[in-house]
Amino acid sequence: MNRRPHIVVIEDDIEIRSLLRDHLAREGFRVDVGDGGASLDRFRATFGEPDLIVLDIMLPGEDGLSICRRLRAGSRVPILLLTARGEDVDRIIGLEMGADDYLPKPFNPRELVARIRAILRRTEAPPLKSRRFLVNATLSVNLDRRNVVDADGTPITLTSAEFELLGCFLARPNRVLSRGQLMDWTRGRQSDPLDRTIDVQVSRLRKKIERDDGLIKTVRNAGYIFTGTVKET
Repeated sequence: MNRRPHIVVIEDDIEIRSLLRDHLAREGFRVDVGDGGASLDRFRATFGEPDLIVLDIMLPGEDGLSICRRLRAGSRVPILLLTARGEDVDRIIGLEMGADDYLPKPFNPRELVARIRAILRRTEAPPLKSRRFLVNATLSVNLDRRNVVDADGTPITLTSAEFELLGCFLARPNRVLSRGQLMDWTRGRQSDPLDRTIDVQVSRLRKKIERDDGLIKTVRNAGYIFTGTVKET
């Protein structure tokens, strides 16, 4: 990226907020920080959509999960969730609501930067050469333009993480792909045996692109396989 990516951090702890603002600024990002949903709404109204939002789940008033749900109703902006809770349920709910990744507290700021850069790489403007696919002659996918259209011509909205996952399947149809492989290809990191990120993303992708044909099948103790007929156009 030639310009400085714009990151908005929404965190109610003033010390963490200041730490992240200073650290991200030193890493070359343009940073705005706020303490809740109202701050985020002001930034978006004033400056437009940021390149990425770092969003704490534990916020007073409107919590981070509610903000995430509200954003996903009309925006594809990448969202990285911060959570202090140890229970997996919060992370899973966040991913189901469309978050692109999560990072549990306490965390190393360097890991946060690495996660941010990985998400931004996935959402950078693609090359001019288009990569278009037709699945089962009913689903049209343009990975570079990041759009999916069903047989009726209705657009299907996917998050950046869901596009990356779909791209992995389209590039390797009828092959069993392990959770570890999918995590490495889409997240740029190794999969923890207890990490259900990929399972949640697959579930969300299925709900959006499948009708009655069962495009993505689970292979017990192995991973997933994309069974659709894929034709590059």
